[in-house]
Amino acid sequence: MRVRLDKIASCTRNAKLHRDVVVGGPIPARAGTVVAVRVLDNKAIYNQIEDPHGRLVKVQRGDVLAGVLGARDALRGYAGEVPASVTAGDVLHLLNLGGVIGLCTSVNPDVGPPCRVEVLGAVMRFPELGRRVGVPASIAPGPVAPRDDLPPDLPPLILVAGSCMHAGKTAAACALVRAATQRGLRVTATKVTGVALRRDSLEMMDHGATEAVTFVDTGIPSTASTSGVDVAAIAKGCIAAVAGPGVDLVVVELGDGLLGRYGVDVILDDPVLKRQRGTLVFAANDPVAAWGGVNWLAEHGWRPSVVTGPATDNEAGSSRIEELCGLPALNARTRGDALADCVFAAMNSEATGLDDATSGAATSGTEAAS
Repeated sequence: MRVRLDKIASCTRNAKLHRDVVVGGPIPARAGTVVAVRVLDNKAIYNQIEDPHGRLVKVQRGDVLAGVLGARDALRGYAGEVPASVTAGDVLHLLNLGGVIGLCTSVNPDVGPPCRVEVLGAVMRFPELGRRVGVPASIAPGPVAPRDDLPPDLPPLILVAGSCMHAGKTAAACALVRAATQRGLRVTATKVTGVALRRDSLEMMDHGATEAVTFVDTGIPSTASTSGVDVAAIAKGCIAAVAGPGVDLVVVELGDGLLGRYGVDVILDDPVLKRQRGTLVFAANDPVAAWGGVNWLAEHGWRPSVVTGPATDNEAGSSRIEELCGLPALNARTRGDALADCVFAAMNSEATGLDDATSGAATSGTEAAS
């Protein structure tokens, strides 16, 4: 069946879709399968998707949309999974702004019920010229390959982890990208966990990153535990992809939080990543989260160079964090330059190209905790 797509979600980007597609079946019920669906609801909130260019567009009842089957496990959004089977006519849900589609299993009251969508079929691709035999499209494999190791002479990494979603990780990452760029460094960035959305990586490029990739570029729509993917290998693949010749610094955002189910803990426990030069920035929603997160990180061999996020929005939080954790607490939005100076002082000036005024001893994750 031929259909014309009204909206194309950003999570389908690897598949390079056109507006006019052929849909059919059977539909592989696995993460990454590209599906066409018809929107069944009009919603007052959570009624947009991100298109392949990163622009948010409104979705309305009757729209035909291309998205990707996938899972989500968000505290402040929806939780959902890929059902055991998917057939035309099934009613599933739009799980996130990036266009990930699955069966919703839990709802946050702040966003209301998820938008329902009717499955029309798998979007088909035709790999053999001249043959009208289609196969279901998928975003896998992507342009970035997962890997078990990292290349030698890797530039220093700034890992940005958080206590939860909406903890200020992207704000901190962008402040650091901008500050490093203004110091004359060539900076690249990657987001290695979460659910498909281009917004954060595009924002880091807006602040000066010369290149940015995400886990979606490895061909997966989500790193949620139900996806069954090797999150550490995905992270190392993304880091290696942006750590090419001439790069002075790589900023790595870990989406979601330390205790979430997107694999942040797996990445921070990876021995290859622990050996790399660099530092870790921790973003927290409140002082209790800051204290708990710093202690959790210490148990896993990490000591952040600074705490940031909403917990540092004013002196009440910042001063208490400094007392409890023995770490600087600096807000990325109001004290971005001070935050950057603190982070760069924890890194090796010879390796990063920073000047002596902001240099300090080089630290890795395990070295910083010793």
